[in-house]
Amino acid sequence: MNASASETQTGSDAGPPRMRAVVHDSYGPPSEVLRLDEVDRPVPGSGEVLVRVHAAAVDQGVWHLTAGRPYLVRAMGFGLRAPRNRIRGTDLAGRVEAVGPDVTRFQVGDEVYGTGAGTFAAYACARQDRIALKPANVDFGAAGAVPISACTALQALRDSGNLTAGQRVLVIGAGGGVGTYAVQLAKSYGAHVTGVCSTGKTDLVRSIGADEVIDHTREDATDGTRRHDLVLDIAGNRPLRHLRRALTPRGTLVMVGGEGGGRWLGGTDRQVRALLLSPFVGQRLRPLLSDQRHDDLRFLAGLIESGAVTPVVDRTFPLAEVADAVGYLRAGRARGKVVITG
Repeated sequence: MNASASETQTGSDAGPPRMRAVVHDSYGPPSEVLRLDEVDRPVPGSGEVLVRVHAAAVDQGVWHLTAGRPYLVRAMGFGLRAPRNRIRGTDLAGRVEAVGPDVTRFQVGDEVYGTGAGTFAAYACARQDRIALKPANVDFGAAGAVPISACTALQALRDSGNLTAGQRVLVIGAGGGVGTYAVQLAKSYGAHVTGVCSTGKTDLVRSIGADEVIDHTREDATDGTRRHDLVLDIAGNRPLRHLRRALTPRGTLVMVGGEGGGRWLGGTDRQVRALLLSPFVGQRLRPLLSDQRHDDLRFLAGLIESGAVTPVVDRTFPLAEVADAVGYLRAGRARGKVVITG
């Protein structure tokens, strides 16, 4: 994000350096509560680096944490009546500006990507175990589109799904942020991939390697006529019984987030039901809790540099238009990722 004069202040007389950031002090629709403001620049703690943020990405979690919906997120430590952290944003790509105590992996000037705290800002702090060196063959905008979505797809396929070569994989939501990585990663593992998406995204999903593409407005991929070893349901709301119809008798369902389900629990009630049901059926039904780890980010950087995986960026928005970016994503129009740049 571009620096303003206040972001470069130094000296004790001027006070702490300031920076631009997108903040909110109450829960509500992003268009109503998010605003651009000037705040103190963060200071890296032990094991942290300060990153000059060149790009950050938008995901569905931004809306949930801004709106405070479902209400369960407030009880999970994000603030019951008001947001505990004023600055949204988690993905980042940028340059290391300063290092805190005990940092051994990075130095000032390194180009990095990963996740940090409050990345819709000119600067953000990131733990050294949550970032890695940026893939050398992509710019900051593309790198900023990788961390959360690509790590989620990788862990869904490799860790929860135990994917092996030759298996048949169904990716529901293949044209979105996580889905575009899931299709490419599954192909890199040697799987036969069927992608499910809306009409406007079929060409994209086919272009990134899907063997088959199903337009969900014309065909039900879970009607039981085709069975898959692994089904990834990304931010979906299909009933469990429908998803299980798309699985082989010993297949695995991985549920990556979920939308709908009411203002209190959102999609989490469906995931709880999957956990309770799984021990009593032959199929494995698994909700996913993903994380961003240094080793996974390094692994993904290698795949990007080799050409096996390419970040798909639909649109970029300036920092001042984060609320518009969230609205664009929530409307379901995004093909791949939506990125915030300075």
